[in-house]
Amino acid sequence: MADIALTILWHQHQPYYPDDLSGENPMPWVRLHGVKDYYGMALHLWEFPEMHCTINLVPSLVLQLRAYTEQGASDRFLDVSRIPADGLSEEDCLFLLDHFFMANPDHMIRPFPRYAELYQRRALGRNSARDALRRFQPRDLRDLQVWFNLTWVHPLAIEQDDCLRTLREKGRHFTEEERDALLAKHLEILKRILPLHKELAERGQVELTTTPYYHPILPLLFDKKLAREALPEVKLPRYTGGYPEDAAVHVRRALEEHERTFGHKPKGMWPAEGSVCQAMLPLLAQHGIRWIATDEEVLSASTHGAVSRDGSGHVRNPEKLYRPYKVREGEAELCILFRDHALSDLIGFHYQRSDPHAAADHFMNCLAGIGQAASGDEPALVGVILDGENCWEHYPGGGVDFLRAFYQRCIQTPGVKPMKIGDYLERYPPRETLPHLFAGSWISHNFAIWIGHEEDNTAWDALHRTREYLLRHTREETKGEGPEAKEQTVSSHAPCRTPLTPLQRAWEEIYIAEGSDWFWWFGDDHSSAQDALFDYLFRKHLQNVYILLGDTPPPELGRPISRKAQRVHYTLPRAFLDVKIDGRYTFFEWVSAGRYVCQNERGTMAMATQGPLQELYFGFNLALLLIRIDCTRPARSALADFDVWRVGFVEPAGFEVRVSNPGRAEQRAELFHNGTPLPNVAIAVGIDQIAELAIPFDALGLAVEEHLQFFVELLRDGQSQDRAPREGSIVLTRPSRDFEQIMWNV
Repeated sequence: MADIALTILWHQHQPYYPDDLSGENPMPWVRLHGVKDYYGMALHLWEFPEMHCTINLVPSLVLQLRAYTEQGASDRFLDVSRIPADGLSEEDCLFLLDHFFMANPDHMIRPFPRYAELYQRRALGRNSARDALRRFQPRDLRDLQVWFNLTWVHPLAIEQDDCLRTLREKGRHFTEEERDALLAKHLEILKRILPLHKELAERGQVELTTTPYYHPILPLLFDKKLAREALPEVKLPRYTGGYPEDAAVHVRRALEEHERTFGHKPKGMWPAEGSVCQAMLPLLAQHGIRWIATDEEVLSASTHGAVSRDGSGHVRNPEKLYRPYKVREGEAELCILFRDHALSDLIGFHYQRSDPHAAADHFMNCLAGIGQAASGDEPALVGVILDGENCWEHYPGGGVDFLRAFYQRCIQTPGVKPMKIGDYLERYPPRETLPHLFAGSWISHNFAIWIGHEEDNTAWDALHRTREYLLRHTREETKGEGPEAKEQTVSSHAPCRTPLTPLQRAWEEIYIAEGSDWFWWFGDDHSSAQDALFDYLFRKHLQNVYILLGDTPPPELGRPISRKAQRVHYTLPRAFLDVKIDGRYTFFEWVSAGRYVCQNERGTMAMATQGPLQELYFGFNLALLLIRIDCTRPARSALADFDVWRVGFVEPAGFEVRVSNPGRAEQRAELFHNGTPLPNVAIAVGIDQIAELAIPFDALGLAVEEHLQFFVELLRDGQSQDRAPREGSIVLTRPSRDFEQIMWNV
C-alpha cells in the first residue's frame, strides 16, 4: 500500500469587475468573498499549522483587493449600504430589495430569524421589488443593509471579533452607527487578507501560485484553432488566429504582480480553468514557471485513454494518474500534475449535504483506497484542486465544521501527508515525459464553454475588431513600429502605479476583455441573474477602447450579445397525472408533469463528474405526489449502484422518503419523520426503465394549497453522490380540485 501525498490547491479568483473609465464597480464579489472566503480559508490554515497546501491567487483578484484597501475603491452594493436608511431614494430601496438577498437561503438567510423574516416579507419570485417595498419601513431596510453585509462575513472572523459577534446576537433594529461599524470591519478584514497569505507562505505552510493576469484561456490566446483538438467540428469565430503577444503580457505581468505583492516570483501556475496546450510551454518556462496543473481528463486524452474511469468511477491504471509528469516543447521543460476530479468534486459539490465528520472520514477512506490501488516506492501524488471560495456558501455554517474535521484528519491519518505541490516535485521529480500535452481545460478536456457557441464567437469577433482598431492606432502613434512597440509602451507599466496614457489604458481594456469569465456566461452552458451585467461589462470594456482614443464606439457594441433569458431551472405541472407506478416508460402518463433537466446551477463552478441522474419529472393527483427520475442508463441498473434513493423535504420539514436497495430484489420504500419511520404508510415505487414514486399528501400532513419543497438524491455509504435539483429544491403546492380549471384559465 502506497503512502499518500495529498496536494490541495485552492484556486482563488474573481474577474476584473470595475469600469476604470467611469470609476464604477457594479459587482460586490471581491469584497464579499474577501471578508468571507479569502480571509476565512487563510484563518482555517492558521488554526492547523501542520496542514500544508497550495493557494492560487489570480492577479485580477489581488489588484481589486488592493484597490479597496489602498485606493478607497467601492462597489455599488457598498455605496447603497452606506446610505442612511431614511435617506434612501426609491431607486436605492428597489436595489436593496432586488440584490440584498443574494445569498444561499438555506445557510446564509434562514438560520438568522430577522434576515429570514425580511426574506419572507420580500416574497422573491412572487412580488416585484416595487410591490414589496410598501411592506418595508426604514428600520427594515437598515436591518437588511446590515444582514446582507454581516452574513457574508466568515464565521471564524465573527468568532474572533466582539463587535461582529454582538451585531449577530442583537439581530434586529440596528443603528446607523452599528451599520457603519460593520462596513468598517469589512475594510479591516480586506486589509488583512494579503498579509495573512504572505505570513502563511513565509512560515512554510503554504505555497502561493498565480494565473495569467486577467484569467484568459491561454491556449485560445495562442490560437483559437486549438479548440479543434478536442472538438474537431466546433464552429469557430471568423478570425481563428490568436494573440500570442497578449498571452506573453498576461503571463509576465502575473509574475511581476505576484513578486510585488509577496516578495518573490512563484514557481507554479494554475492556468485559467486548467487550460493547457503544448504551445504555451516555452512561454511559461521562459518566465521561470516550473510546474502547472490541470484535470485528469487532459491526462487521459494525452495518453490516448491509458488513464480513464470505468462506469463505476474507478480509475484504470491509477499508478499513472497519481504521479507527476514532465512536458517538453523544444528546449522548454515543465512539471505537470493532474487533479483527481472525483475527489475535488466531493468537496466542491457533495459533502455540503453530509455530516462534516462523516464526510471527512469518507474522504480519508477514498485516499486509503487510492493507496491500495496505486503501487510504487514513492508516495502517490493525489491532487485535489477546486475553487476556494464558491462552494462554502452551500455548506452549513460556511463549511467551518467540515474544514476543521477535514484538516484534522489530513494531519492525523497515518500514511497521509499534506504537501505543497512544489515540495513534492522537488522531493520526487517526475521521471516520465508526456509525448504531447493535449489542448484542453479542466471541464470536459475541451474549451466548449468559451468558444463555439454563436454568442461566444460573436464576442470573440467583437474583441478582434476592437483589437485591430487599437493596433492601427498603436502603429500610427509609434510611427509604424508595430506590435513590438505596443509591447514596450504598454506592458512596462504596472496598472495603478504609473499614470497610463490613453493608448496604454486602451490596451488594458483589451487585456481585461480577454478574461475567461465574460465568455463563461455567453452561450447556453451557464446562466445567472447577472448574465446581462456580465454581457454589458464585456462590451463596455471594448467601448472604452474607442472612447479613450477619442472615437465613437461602433453601434454593435451597444447591443447585447446574449439573446437568452435567464434560464428557467424547471417547469411546473399543467394537469393532474394518471400514472401507473411500474417503472416503465409511458409517454402520455407524464406529458403534463413538471420537468427539471439535471444541470449545474452553481454558475461559477462546474462539476467534472456528472452523476447518473438525467431528468426529474414531478406532478400529482388529488391524493398523491408523483415523482419520476430518468437516468443515463436504465434506472434498474443505474440505481443498483447506490444504497438509497432519497426524497428529502424542506417543507414540510423533517420528512423524507428512503428507498433502500433501489433496483434490487430487497428494495424497500419507507417514509421517515425526524429520522423515525412512520408505520402503515403505503409508498408505491417502481424501478425499471425509469424510477417512479407515489407519496400520499396526507402522510406528509400537507393540507390543500400548502407549499411543499423537495429534492431527490442518491446515497452510497451515507454520502450524497448525485442530486436533483443540483442546488435548491422543487417548490409545489398541494392542488385543490380546481387546479386543472385554474391552469386552463391561465
